[in-house]
Amino acid sequence: MSLASLKTISLQRFSLNFAANIFAALWMLAGSTRAFGWVKPTFLQFLVFATLALSSNVLFSWLAAENGSVFNEQGLISYLIWPTIIILAGIILARRSGNPGVVFVPAVLWLTADTMLALLQSFVQFLGTRGWLPDWSYSLLPVLFLILFLWQTVALLWIFSRRLRTPWWERILVLIGAAALLTVWQNNVADQPIFKLMPVQPVVEEAALYRQPVLLQEALTAVDASTPGKTDWYFMGVAGFAGQDVFRSEINQVRQLFDVRFGTSDHSLSLINNKYSWLDEPIATKTSIKQALMRLGQQMDADEDVLFLALSSHGDRDVLLLENEPVDMENLDPIWLRKALDEAGIRWRVIVVSSCYSGSFIEALASPTTAIITASAPDKMSFGCTNTAEMTYFGEAFFAESLRNNTSFSAAFKAAKKRIHERESLMGFEPSEPQMVVGKLMQTALPAFEQALFIQGRAPSEQNLQPIAQSLPLESTSDTMAITIADPE
Repeated sequence: MSLASLKTISLQRFSLNFAANIFAALWMLAGSTRAFGWVKPTFLQFLVFATLALSSNVLFSWLAAENGSVFNEQGLISYLIWPTIIILAGIILARRSGNPGVVFVPAVLWLTADTMLALLQSFVQFLGTRGWLPDWSYSLLPVLFLILFLWQTVALLWIFSRRLRTPWWERILVLIGAAALLTVWQNNVADQPIFKLMPVQPVVEEAALYRQPVLLQEALTAVDASTPGKTDWYFMGVAGFAGQDVFRSEINQVRQLFDVRFGTSDHSLSLINNKYSWLDEPIATKTSIKQALMRLGQQMDADEDVLFLALSSHGDRDVLLLENEPVDMENLDPIWLRKALDEAGIRWRVIVVSSCYSGSFIEALASPTTAIITASAPDKMSFGCTNTAEMTYFGEAFFAESLRNNTSFSAAFKAAKKRIHERESLMGFEPSEPQMVVGKLMQTALPAFEQALFIQGRAPSEQNLQPIAQSLPLESTSDTMAITIADPE
């Protein structure tokens, strides 16, 4: 059948025409020419669905926009290009077929489908903004939305090519060409949504510029010297990425746990990258980390005392992200960190790295006197780095739950690993596989170190522990044997 023979009879009621066009769009999306039997391409229906399609796309752009976004006229113009093209195509088809009733057929079908798909995208985006989607799905949403955009246009071309009885190879070429053109166009205008966050060059106010050296010096000065003849624990926390509050929150909560429960209030400091804390907390750079480690090394007794170092940020293989715009920072790598710890003279170390691919830090940081705990294996991601979370999955399981209810790091790690595995399985995530490796000398010393740490809440008469590390051999380059904590299963 040709377009010349296509009869589009309007129904008496507006609501019936409206419903018929919805069914027509659904048949079109299914690739069926039955859409032509349902479509009611009146001028009023065209205006209604044009308004609905535009409103639905404005809604989606608004839901997808970041806080502070404003209306972007260029985005509106970019959207209107395709309805305009399809109207022109309808005019050309009507003239060639000699059938004026065809003019609004392509536009009504496309706009009706676009309305439904834009509402679907808006619903998915709404779920995402509420944090009701699994973490792994967020990276797939742009691809999903592109597929939906391609679907409605490719489906329209498909049913018209079938109606016109074009050869199959011509249909395939047209569809491939249209999909390629639409993809290129969509990628080029992706930075022009209807609601857009206008770029603002990040700045540091003058007060923060002069306040930061004071904050760092105050933090370093507040660290007291160790008590001779007694094992003291020292705490240092680093929140690396300023763009999400979860890392700052995690480090601050872990420090509070150590200061309040484990008695490190005079032996702790934290370095925080966060856009809201420039006037309150010293920032985390390689320079400030090095200075902090040197200060801790000066105040600690290398034979008796232990450093608990907590790092929380985004990460990649052999990289922990340090970012706090507008400062251009170098990222933290394990080789540099190992060297900084060695130069500071800090012998006994418990290091926790909470980031994706954090297991890649183990090899460089491993030593006979070091225990290392990571949120993931070297080739695995960890989860929970959302703007609404107070702690990451690992931080919540290990610090907030397991470490509060156990008196050994090994037991806390095993309990946390089990909790994380259950949570990731429930969410359908690829297992992060947290790791724990304990050096040979630390394996021997850690139980007594843990006793000194976990006994802090008891009466003073129960705290008379003698230092346990003095009788152990000094670290040697050849004595690098370590144990890996087995899975709790």
